[in-house]
Amino acid sequence: MVLISKILYFISHHGFLTVLLLILVLGSISYWRKKFIYAILIIPLAIANAFASQFLNALFLNKYGTESLATLVADEQTNSTLNDQYIHDYEAIVKKPDGKYISTYFSTTSAAIYPITNAIRIPSINTTFPVKYIPGYEKNIVILYNKSEDGQRFLRYEKLRPIETARIKYEADRTNKEFVAAYIGALKDYTQAYNDEQSARFKQRIMELEAELIWLK
Repeated sequence: MVLISKILYFISHHGFLTVLLLILVLGSISYWRKKFIYAILIIPLAIANAFASQFLNALFLNKYGTESLATLVADEQTNSTLNDQYIHDYEAIVKKPDGKYISTYFSTTSAAIYPITNAIRIPSINTTFPVKYIPGYEKNIVILYNKSEDGQRFLRYEKLRPIETARIKYEADRTNKEFVAAYIGALKDYTQAYNDEQSARFKQRIMELEAELIWLK
């Protein structure tokens, strides 16, 4: 497992060197076997590595890794961009099984994050967040974003956003049964996911809206 983790770390954090190795290895095999097909594989493998290596790393570490904690200690903006956003270089310290810490480095484009989404979300600097790694190679981590404080706030926001949309529609036309039902559904989604003071208020609002819906029928 440690060897696999090291390989995945290398190909996801050192894309240029990985391409050079592909050219060297597959080029040599192609020359030795006298078959051009091996050389042709260099391009698709290089593209696949650029776009998918960090995702493969995240899946592997989440499935086989040991959970621990890490703290982001540095966040430096680079001059490079990705989708019109500046790429950042990060440094974090990771807690090992023996309780000691080790430094690790990653960037916006090489970070392994789980669950896998189209968005790249990194916890805030000077915050502690859960990660997974293979013991013996703790510098290769996957960030368990949804379990972090930033992730929990984001998930809560994702539940609150449709409530606000449904509320605006409801306020515009309280006699629209579809709007009332959608408002109730959005509130119930939140109360099923959370059990806090806001959830208690939402449950009371659901009862009021259900009463309104009966009258509309």
